[in-house]
Amino acid sequence: MKISVALCTYNGERFLNAQIDSILDQHLPVDEIIVCDDGSADGTLDILNSYQQKYPDIFRIHSNPNNLKSVKNFEKAIALCSNDIIFLSDQDDIWEKNKTETCINYFHAHPSIMVICSNGYLIDEKGTVQEQYYTLWDIPALLDNKNIDYYHMLATVGNIATGASMAVRKSFVREIIPFPQIENLHHDEWIAIAAAEQQNFAFLSEKLFRYRLHADQQVGGVCFPKNTSEREKLHHKFDPDYPVRSFRELKVTIRTLNDKQKRLEDFLKTQNNQIVKRWLKLIESEKAVFFKKMEKQHPLYSLFFKYVYR
Repeated sequence: MKISVALCTYNGERFLNAQIDSILDQHLPVDEIIVCDDGSADGTLDILNSYQQKYPDIFRIHSNPNNLKSVKNFEKAIALCSNDIIFLSDQDDIWEKNKTETCINYFHAHPSIMVICSNGYLIDEKGTVQEQYYTLWDIPALLDNKNIDYYHMLATVGNIATGASMAVRKSFVREIIPFPQIENLHHDEWIAIAAAEQQNFAFLSEKLFRYRLHADQQVGGVCFPKNTSEREKLHHKFDPDYPVRSFRELKVTIRTLNDKQKRLEDFLKTQNNQIVKRWLKLIESEKAVFFKKMEKQHPLYSLFFKYVYR
């Protein structure tokens, strides 16, 4: 299997060298690095051009005439990749040296899997590992990896699939592009949901990348203080079998599902997408389940909530 990397950049000069060096230093070398720069005004393009001069057979650099923003920039970069497996890359992280090798071996062993994500380390701006946090990627381990329904988790609860950890088969790209423009939906979440819905998604427990925490990040929210209370909250949120204990928790869950439902309905008013249609049905079904739990566990409060809610 030949390897492409879809690397998106935007004013990333601070950490870009470390990321590119880690990609080039893999035990299993990459064959192609497609870079889509989204109008950088710092030294990013100078750094990229220096790598292209040094590795002309690997680097392909595309400068967007207009700023596409993250989701559409990754869509462009992925579409331009030509090899069997496409690894997504942010500009500020670091790959472990066995990242490509581990993922490629998994793809070889599991031909039905279309998308892989993995666990990873947190690092600060200086590259120091931050061990005082749980991450979204720790969720499967916190749930004891017990027969997790990733589609249900990703589509109704929340995303644990970070683009920085993601690898996609080229043959699956036609299933996911163009990315739907739905409010608050990022490209990595969409790719993971599309694969998980077909049971073609895998999450690896190995830590294969280092995710950098810094002030200029576009998307954060991946880490939580490592303590008993936070562990309980994460377990509670992501475990569908966890007993719901309060009216407030049920209310928040239903409202969150309702917000997702409205965003999906708004999208389907203008575009026809079968994956989104099936996703909407799941949201509607899940909301009904939580309404029934509310009626059973908090009958008086549920009457008031339904009156206000509707």
